[in-house]
Amino acid sequence: MSPLKFIEPCRPMLQAEPPLGPLWSHEVKFDGYRVQVHKDRDSVTVFSRRGADFTRRAGRAIVEAVRRLDCESCILDGELVAFGDNGLPSFEALHGRTSKSLAIVVFDVLAIEGVDLRAKPLSERREMLRGLMTEQGALVLSEAFDDPHALLAACAERGLEGIVSKRSDKPYRSGSSHDWVKVKTAVWKAANRERGKLFAADNDG
Repeated sequence: MSPLKFIEPCRPMLQAEPPLGPLWSHEVKFDGYRVQVHKDRDSVTVFSRRGADFTRRAGRAIVEAVRRLDCESCILDGELVAFGDNGLPSFEALHGRTSKSLAIVVFDVLAIEGVDLRAKPLSERREMLRGLMTEQGALVLSEAFDDPHALLAACAERGLEGIVSKRSDKPYRSGSSHDWVKVKTAVWKAANRERGKLFAADNDG
């Protein structure tokens, strides 16, 4: 049994422009399914953003990578992503359950060894996460950047969804939060006007 029950995720607020300033850090917004990973010894459960069990969808490689983490228990926040042959996220492949290219991009840790870390600032949680995430492959650590406009431009060049900006001095808050801000690229929005049709068949992503 996990040290904490499923936690309602923090949801970033959509804005047209990213926030600026030294208290903000910025990450790539990968195009996939938001997930929450619970490890308790050898037991691993991957939840969707609404708390549905996504463990089978995540696949054996991800489960085994979580088991190898150097802790008895933890809760991770991340994005389940299917990477195409070009190394870029493919939402269509994810929807089609092509599991050989699946990975979880991990961007936060909410608990370690039964200790709730949500009250700690993001900067401290990221340091703990970096110490925990020693493996690349099925588990990928989301990197933080200082310049949101340069990151957003790089995402647009690659057709990526956009960026998420986070206040490094703030705790983790469930639900919609102005401490997390997402900005989407125009090229991604233009290419994904029909996205709703996929979610009509699978609306728990």
